[in-house]
Amino acid sequence: MQLRIDYQACPLCDSKKIVKSSVGDCSKHPLYKPEIPKLMQWMDCQDCTHQFVSGYFSEAANELIFSGTHENQKVGFQVEQQRAISARMIEKIIPLKSSGAWLDVGFGNGSLLFTAQEYGFHAIGVDLRQENVKKLKELGIEAYCDFVESIDFTRSISVVSMMDVLEHIPYPKKVLKSILLKMEKSACLLISMPNMESIVWKWMTHNRSNPYLGEIEHFHNFSRSRLFSLLEECGFQPLRYGISERYRACMEVIAIKK
Repeated sequence: MQLRIDYQACPLCDSKKIVKSSVGDCSKHPLYKPEIPKLMQWMDCQDCTHQFVSGYFSEAANELIFSGTHENQKVGFQVEQQRAISARMIEKIIPLKSSGAWLDVGFGNGSLLFTAQEYGFHAIGVDLRQENVKKLKELGIEAYCDFVESIDFTRSISVVSMMDVLEHIPYPKKVLKSILLKMEKSACLLISMPNMESIVWKWMTHNRSNPYLGEIEHFHNFSRSRLFSLLEECGFQPLRYGISERYRACMEVIAIKK
């Protein structure tokens, strides 16, 4: 059974000038299954500087991974505490977009959507974990268990949030370009992920304690520089850089549709 499909070139720029980089061990990860190889070989693109794992998961591997869910990714997790964190993110968007449809891709515990709805947005969630989608629907929120690029929404999207999601997607450029087409004019993109250019990332790596090298669900390690250039390539204009409260070494970026 094939569990990883090897990248033949850089998944962002298609360059074949790729070399081996760090190696991570995912065997201690809570979602690890013995069928999955424990070592993760990271690759560096010598043309665009992007770092990615040697291969993304096959459908069979995804079934193994998605058979479990982190406690903090279950709908309703710490719903009151998470509300305050979500509110701080939404208030950064309000000066740019104060109403309309808010699409959260990979909504996890649902906090951002619950809070966006409280601020007056029409909340829409997309996630690949069926139980989370079921619970969100039970709470009256529009939700889909599918890849976002495969969904035809009935309304144009005003805000798209992808909080610690893009690094899980085998080919991010394809998904960003698809999302752009679903967004209204001057729509906002709110996105977060670990920043490998941050001092925290560099410090953890120096001390051989970087958990992201063994993060079983991640296919990419983004830098701020490479994320900004990717957004530009896909039709977005980055407006604001900030530090995310969600996870260690994470960045939070706001961009608008050009």
